[in-house]
Amino acid sequence: MKLCNRILLPVLLTVLLLPQITFAQAYPDKPVRVILSFPPGGSTDIVGRIVFQKVTEITGQQFVIDNRGGAAGSIAAALVAKSPPDGYTILTHTATHLMNAHLMKLPYDTLGDFIGVTTMARQVFMLTVHPSMPVKSVKEFIALARKRPNEILYGTGGVGSALHLGMALFASMAGIKLVHVPYKGGGPAYVSLVAGHTQVSLPSVGSVLRYVKAKQMRPLGVTSDERIRQLPDVPAIAETVPGYEFTAWVGAYVPAGTPKPIVDKLNAEIKKALADPGVTNKLSSLAFDPMHMTPEQFSRRLKSDYEKYGKIIRESGAKNE
Repeated sequence: MKLCNRILLPVLLTVLLLPQITFAQAYPDKPVRVILSFPPGGSTDIVGRIVFQKVTEITGQQFVIDNRGGAAGSIAAALVAKSPPDGYTILTHTATHLMNAHLMKLPYDTLGDFIGVTTMARQVFMLTVHPSMPVKSVKEFIALARKRPNEILYGTGGVGSALHLGMALFASMAGIKLVHVPYKGGGPAYVSLVAGHTQVSLPSVGSVLRYVKAKQMRPLGVTSDERIRQLPDVPAIAETVPGYEFTAWVGAYVPAGTPKPIVDKLNAEIKKALADPGVTNKLSSLAFDPMHMTPEQFSRRLKSDYEKYGKIIRESGAKNE
C-alpha cells in the first residue's frame, strides 16, 4: 500500500499541475495590461515603459501601458488587487506601495493581495530646488529653511509617496519645517517645481535629469550614502546630514493567486529584458540601476522593507495630512 502511494502521489501531482504548466508555456497568448501606479513623467512610468517595451519585443505579445495615477499609487494597486490572477494584469509600482500601508487606510492587503514578481530598477533621489532659490548647497538650503519655517513648499507624488517620505525624513534629520504639497504623481510635482509653484522636491534622479541639464532645476544632493557615477559633482546629502540615506526601487506585481508557473515565466521575461544592453544603457543613462530578483528574493525584500519603512515613518513623523 505504501509503495502504491509513493508511485501514485507523483503521478497525481503531475496531473494536477499539468494545466498550469501548459498555460505557463503558452503565456502570454494575448495582450497583457501593465498598470503604472503614477502619471507619465515619473520613475514608474519611465522604468515601466522601457522594460515592458523590451518584454513586448521578446515575447512577441503586446504589454500595454495604462497609467492610473492618484492617491500615491493606491488607486492602481486597488485595481490590480481585484483583477483576475491570470498574469494578464500587472502592477508596476515603487516602494511607495509599502509606505502607503503605514500612512493610510487601504482597500487591500499590501503584502497579502499581491505577489512580487521582481524588482526592475533601483531608485536614488535628489534634493532639487527651483533656480530662483538663493541656495547652491544642502547646507545653504537648510540654513534658509531654518530662517523661513513653514514657508518653503515641497511637491511630491502624493501622501505616502517615496518623495514625501524621503523629504519628511530629511526635514526631520535637518531640523527644518517645510510645507507639503501633494500631487497625483511625481511627473506633475516636477512640472510644478519647474513652473515655480513649489520651491523644492526630492524626485528620483532619472525622472528629472532632463530638467537639471536644461537648468530648470538646481540639484543640491543625492539620497544615496555616496555620490553616484551619473552626477559625480553632486554631493550626497549625507555629507551635510550625517546618517541620511534613502533609496528605493520600482517593481512588478501580480494579484495573489496567480499560478507560480506564470509568475516564474513573467520573471524570466523581465530578467531577459533587464539583461538587454539597450535596456541597461537606457536605464543607466537616466540614473536607474537595473535590479532583478527572483520572486522568492523579492518576497523577502518586501517583508523587510515593509518593516523598515514603517520604522522610518514613525521616527520621521511623516503622516497623512
